[in-house]
Amino acid sequence: MALAGSAALAMWWDMAPAMRAEFEHWHTHEHFPERLALPGFLRGSRWGSADGGDGFFILYETDTLDALTSPEYLARLNAPTPWSTQLMPHHRNMVRTLCNVVASHGAGVAGHACTVRFTVAADREAQVQAPLAAKLALLAMQAGVAGAHLLRSGVAAPKTAEQAIRGNADQAADWIVLVTGYDLEAVRQAAAALVREPGAVVQLHSLALSMAAGDTR
Repeated sequence: MALAGSAALAMWWDMAPAMRAEFEHWHTHEHFPERLALPGFLRGSRWGSADGGDGFFILYETDTLDALTSPEYLARLNAPTPWSTQLMPHHRNMVRTLCNVVASHGAGVAGHACTVRFTVAADREAQVQAPLAAKLALLAMQAGVAGAHLLRSGVAAPKTAEQAIRGNADQAADWIVLVTGYDLEAVRQAAAALVREPGAVVQLHSLALSMAAGDTR
């Protein structure tokens, strides 16, 4: 098993508690089905903050990176539904990254996930990527862990109507490690041991929903 395609859209944002119930209703019953009906979108998963905070992590797995800049996808981003328009201003601290899947082992979806966002100087990329990718297969087989994946920003996200509604410019990650599993502490320890780059952002998440493209028909 591995992530479903060769690319992914990885996003993190905060949602105010007062809007959380409506957000989850919208995201489950309108937004996921809308996105998963697009060409090349294979699976969408939503995790909430493991500590019950405001944060969410969303991952869309796509067959190729082109699916994330396709005319069909851009048309949706530039013509949000009324419900999307209502909720977009409440997406705070958005980090949105169009990624290539560099390495992927084991389950992409599990009850818990740890994401690590980090940056590597250009002259160290090969030095960091090769050993990190090599560790993932073994990591995915550890007790408590189900999958381990390495993603890399592939193309800059275009400016769209949805982004304009959110107000502040979206941020982007550079490199991303995603570890999934059934034991939260095992997932945390595994991810933390992988990446020791200065300034790395480590976040723990618990699964709320996962849908495949066929689930929306």
